[in-house]
Amino acid sequence: MDKDKSTSGKSSLAKINHAIGEVINWFEVGSLIVCVTALSTLLIVNFIARNFFTSIYFAEEISEFLVIFTTFVGLSYGVRKGRHVRMGAFLEMMSPAVEKVFIIIISLISCGVMFYMTNASYEYLMNSINRGHLTPALRLPFWLYYVIIPVGFFMAGVQFLRTIVKNLTEKDTWMSPEQQSEYEDEEIFTGE
Repeated sequence: MDKDKSTSGKSSLAKINHAIGEVINWFEVGSLIVCVTALSTLLIVNFIARNFFTSIYFAEEISEFLVIFTTFVGLSYGVRKGRHVRMGAFLEMMSPAVEKVFIIIISLISCGVMFYMTNASYEYLMNSINRGHLTPALRLPFWLYYVIIPVGFFMAGVQFLRTIVKNLTEKDTWMSPEQQSEYEDEEIFTGE
């Protein structure tokens, strides 16, 4: 009976973890597609305008914003897909049980760092709001450029937290919420 409660508790936790992943995935992928498309279009149009007419005066400011936005949303996306820096060679030498423990510890430390950076970047954002500086071309508040930074760090922290939950609720070892710890042997082309 206790085993059934434990199993249903884990499956509920796994379902919540999956639902959070779906919401974050929708935001990350959607905003990355929009930002990269907008950045590419803006840079191409500005190149054409600069060579044949006159440069778009606000292109640099919008490009800077899009690069910052893409970087910090991409941070969370990279963690979710397991594309962050990791110690693969070190982990490969361990048994699966020890590897799982190390991944949980690494994810816990990384999660703490991301939440610390969320707090630090939030304080920086509040400082920027209090200063009231405006961008030179569009005269927008500078803090609009930085609002995604604490959000990106927070989402990355949530992804590391999801990795911990995934490893605690699943039998297999997971490098990230969506990347199982499996290293495929590379096929060596012999030319035969």
